[in-house]
Amino acid sequence: MKNENQKQLLYDSNVAKAPGRFITFEGLDGCGKSTQLNRLADVLRAEGFDVVTTREPGGTPIGERVRAVLLDSRTQGLAPLTELALMFASRAQQIAEVIRPNVDAGRWVLCDRFTDSSEAYQGGGRRLGSEAILDLHRVVCGGLQPDLTVLMDSEVAASVARARRRNAQTKDGSAEVADENRFEQESRAFFGRVHDAYDRIAEREPQRIFKVDARRKPDVVHQDIVNEVRRKFKI
Repeated sequence: MKNENQKQLLYDSNVAKAPGRFITFEGLDGCGKSTQLNRLADVLRAEGFDVVTTREPGGTPIGERVRAVLLDSRTQGLAPLTELALMFASRAQQIAEVIRPNVDAGRWVLCDRFTDSSEAYQGGGRRLGSEAILDLHRVVCGGLQPDLTVLMDSEVAASVARARRRNAQTKDGSAEVADENRFEQESRAFFGRVHDAYDRIAEREPQRIFKVDARRKPDVVHQDIVNEVRRKFKI
């Protein structure tokens, strides 16, 4: 029993001393990002790590108010550069309030979307290009990069259809779910450009981005993600 207690104390000490990590999940809406993020968080917590989960846009009180403007289908006339600026405004607050403090404290931060989403959706989908997004990232985010990005690769049509069904659901048949359908109303061509932009990012940064086939069963996808996290961080 004494040996077991000593092993547990050593394990707890190692976890406590481990550096904080920043992991992001990317992909088209409806690809299963949020599900896989939460499943990974459960695994890490079960192994003794302190985990914070968050999302973009949003993640802070200010960011959630920005999110409501950005994703509400009733938002009309939002220029692409305005959309991009709002995304980075939410991101800057998230970095200051959630990401940096928790990573510095040794926690693992798992975030649903980060700058790759801006490069894919605004850079690719809105045709603003990558240069403007990467320039903003250097200035606004101080060049902060995730330790690992899980890119959920999925079929455009299937992902968008799933996202639209999700946003059409109601809560208990009473109040409607928050309207976050503005992007889902975009054309197939828009999402094709987003998908292509994600592929280019993955080709450019293979050391950071782990591309996983999200077309398979969730359990299979989950195991691949867990295996990659264990491999990369040696846990």
